[in-house]
Amino acid sequence: MTRFSAIESRPAAQWRIGQAGVEAIVRDLPDETAVGISYDGRPHVVLMATPTHVEELAVGFTLSERIAPLSAIRGVTVTEQDEGVQVDLQLTIDARREMARARTLAGRSSCGLCGVQQLKQAVRPVPAVTGGLRVGRQAIQRALAALETEQALGRLTRAMHAAAWADASGLLLMVREDVGRHNALDKLVGGGLRAGLDPSAGFVVLTSRCSFEMVEKAAVAGFPMIVAISAPTALAIRKAEEADITLVALARADGHAVFTRPDRIVEVETVPA
Repeated sequence: MTRFSAIESRPAAQWRIGQAGVEAIVRDLPDETAVGISYDGRPHVVLMATPTHVEELAVGFTLSERIAPLSAIRGVTVTEQDEGVQVDLQLTIDARREMARARTLAGRSSCGLCGVQQLKQAVRPVPAVTGGLRVGRQAIQRALAALETEQALGRLTRAMHAAAWADASGLLLMVREDVGRHNALDKLVGGGLRAGLDPSAGFVVLTSRCSFEMVEKAAVAGFPMIVAISAPTALAIRKAEEADITLVALARADGHAVFTRPDRIVEVETVPA
């Protein structure tokens, strides 16, 4: 059993307008733990993350940052240390050779681009997604409504991001949470692909803003559609166009906006008999 906890309760003195004095409260708060990712014993990056699903986080980071494909990961070892959690991934010989050639690697953390040392590493070309996904507007709304009820840590703390894997009908197949939006998506990618889920047959739902690196991670994973509750950046839209991704944003209970590839959106759903 891990000694690192995702939630910690702390007392506080709460003051409100119109309230006489202060009120003693206890608030459930998210915790952050240093998660080191290494490859065959060689340190690569340290992420500050919620200490849950750390193995999936490391695998998803490896895939979405294009360090190595899933087929190149021979094993994963998780070790708890005083300073945090160390995750070591054992790679195939070919993958180790590729890493050895890359003398300067992009080691991104929850901030998005920490560790990037060259401009050309910051905004890289993204692969185009494939597949004939079609999603009804009600399926998008269905996934949004379901995600709100599935955010267990988010309900407790009001300080967590979530990423969800939805099928074409809007059914949520997997949900992952983290204090970092990039970490939540990496956990989802790592967990979903290891479970054998097909990204081309569904879409990803994000509770965070949609910046370009979130589009890049989704494209590398193979999602043809992203649904985000906040507005995208202009660069995120350009990268979604480049990747042939349908980008749906400003997705709330009362509707959503489609910024790219609207042809994947079906106005009237076909209900099975």
